[in-house]
Amino acid sequence: MSDFTINPLILIGVGSSFAFSGLFYNLYQSKKSELTKLKQTPVFRPDHHMAMVLKSSPFKRLQYVAVEGLVESDEKSLSSQFVPRCFGVIQKIKVTEHGEYWNPHSKTWISRPTNKKETNNSVPFSLICPDSYMSDFQVKVQDPLQGSGYFLERVYHRVRRAEQGLVNVVLQGVSGERALAMEESEEMLRVGSNLTVFGEVVLEGGHGRLQPPKDGREYLFIPTDYKSFIERHERSANMWKMLTAVTGIIGTSVLAGVIYNAVRKHDDKS
Repeated sequence: MSDFTINPLILIGVGSSFAFSGLFYNLYQSKKSELTKLKQTPVFRPDHHMAMVLKSSPFKRLQYVAVEGLVESDEKSLSSQFVPRCFGVIQKIKVTEHGEYWNPHSKTWISRPTNKKETNNSVPFSLICPDSYMSDFQVKVQDPLQGSGYFLERVYHRVRRAEQGLVNVVLQGVSGERALAMEESEEMLRVGSNLTVFGEVVLEGGHGRLQPPKDGREYLFIPTDYKSFIERHERSANMWKMLTAVTGIIGTSVLAGVIYNAVRKHDDKS
């Protein structure tokens, strides 16, 4: 078999298959470990059962739990600046001006954001159970802007093209810049939306206070219920598991075919 040569592209393909299989396996193990920790986290709804558990807990504190409920504003809700009858407790507005500047070296216009402005507003809010009454147990959410996760809903987005009038034409000649468009977007955590928060809960004045964990774990906000969140993680873990198997099988099959052909050619020459 000393005179037998293997196409370098085949070797690259086999190596790439095994490399991707190893990468996908590591991602699968990471997601599986994360999923195991999430499933070990106690889950509560803001009701009397949670209040009883808090009262019986040491220091009336639950160190790290998941609380799922509906968002209710403790003060006057924030109104959307763009959408009628849209109210929330957290509001993020972004305004970005897009423009171009003339590059004399390449003789081309190069696009870039020329101005970006972001405004964040929030009001105190709590998590409540669906169809709860005013006397039911509530969990007040502390420092929500410190939370991680994509839990804001985009309620408005618009791109306005710049008008190419006489003033803009003059500015292009003087400054070498021209306006293209203005992009506006608004994201909100809406009143009445589902929210699951992973954090520390303390009993305080007849209600719960949900705050960032002191042990360094993630203060995580999820814009859905706990069950849907776990199912999404399970689908993600299964996807990495499937990709691990597929790329491993492809690499093994190609390698087995190469070895088989090499042995057959050697036997034919013998």
